[in-house]
Amino acid sequence: MFLTFASGKGIRRRDLDNMCRVRVLVVEDERKLAQVIASALQAEHYDVVVAPTGEDGFFRASAETFDLVVLDLMLPGRGGLEILQTLRKGHVQTPVLIVTARDGIEDRVLGLDLGADDYLVKPFALPELLARIRALLRRGRPSDILRLKAADLEVDLVARRALRNGRALDLTAREFELLEYLLRHQGHVVSREMLAHDVWKEPRRATPIDNVIDVQMARLRKKVDVEGHDRLIHTVRGVGFVLREGEP
Repeated sequence: MFLTFASGKGIRRRDLDNMCRVRVLVVEDERKLAQVIASALQAEHYDVVVAPTGEDGFFRASAETFDLVVLDLMLPGRGGLEILQTLRKGHVQTPVLIVTARDGIEDRVLGLDLGADDYLVKPFALPELLARIRALLRRGRPSDILRLKAADLEVDLVARRALRNGRALDLTAREFELLEYLLRHQGHVVSREMLAHDVWKEPRRATPIDNVIDVQMARLRKKVDVEGHDRLIHTVRGVGFVLREGEP
């Protein structure tokens, strides 16, 4: 089973979640700081993995696929610069953002020369960290993976922005999540049970949330399927919803 992205290329459904999900590895031994960074990234809908030691960080960065690594330099076990140098020698080209208390010019130059893509000195403001991460993601990941498209509807997963015929749609966080989910399953019916489980994260709720889902879907449809444009979001009676060009 295949879906089509902005590039026009097909992709197997079983690979879809791993490709669309933006994964960030945070290698940081300061527990509170690691939690703050992870929470901020999760609030931006990134999939975050925290490694508290240099050894753990190096193992994960080598064995798993990430879109970006946030790397401290002063780590127990294996140091950040050693991790960076070894990854680059092993041809791991994942973008790396160094975050460290070392603020000397020589430290920055060394980190960049060893293969870091950016360098941020502690203490830093979270908005700046997030902005630098967004910039690196735009450079480090193909745009056809970070953008989902159907007809004249386009969603930017990094900027969290949706456009219809070039016009920005004013979506709430929940509406954006719904639209992203429908685009990921473009051309295939999604049930209310799937939405409750995957979007609302409530698989064991005692009472159904069908009415809540229907209300949110109606609001999303009003914003996406505006007058003068072909309908993209369709209700399949007794089954669920589908996003596709033309009637289902």
